[in-house]
Amino acid sequence: MTAVTFLAIGCILLSRNSSIPAAGFSIKTPLFPAPISASKRAGYLSITLAIIVGLWTAWSKLASIGSDLLHNDTLAVMSSALLIAVFGGGALVKKATDPVVEEVYALPDGQNRDSALALIRSGGRVIGLIERGLLFAFLAAGQPDAAALVLAAKALARAPVDHVNHASKYFLVGTLASVIAALAMSIAARAAVGLPIL
Repeated sequence: MTAVTFLAIGCILLSRNSSIPAAGFSIKTPLFPAPISASKRAGYLSITLAIIVGLWTAWSKLASIGSDLLHNDTLAVMSSALLIAVFGGGALVKKATDPVVEEVYALPDGQNRDSALALIRSGGRVIGLIERGLLFAFLAAGQPDAAALVLAAKALARAPVDHVNHASKYFLVGTLASVIAALAMSIAARAAVGLPIL
């Protein structure tokens, strides 16, 4: 109850506009942040106290949950497999797509080469990490239909690149390598914890 009270007071103080001008003067430049009003400082302090009180009252329960999680073999296996699928799968994708990139660099200078390089460079590394993470999560949870939706969403996002042959090949090979990495690790993880592989 105390944590909720501190949180409510902090939110009220932070959302309130201070109509009382600050005493003295202040110089505002882009190099220095604007001075924080007393009510805002009190609001931040109140929210900090709410967090401390909440953690203090919930500490025994949090410690129990943390201990259970640390001793949970299924969680350890799934977390390890997820990390391998996401980051190890990135190495597999790079290995699979390097020949396509070399083909693009071998093309004669011109519009086709430039547009293929631009599209290949636009493919973000973060998108691949998210793609492999989602694929692994859905496959490890036994939901291959949801994994197919991830692939469909990526295909829709990349639909405009179909006119550039090498860029399409690059994205297709990269996506297939991501699927293979996520599928292999989800099968291994499910088998390790005693679940049916799909």
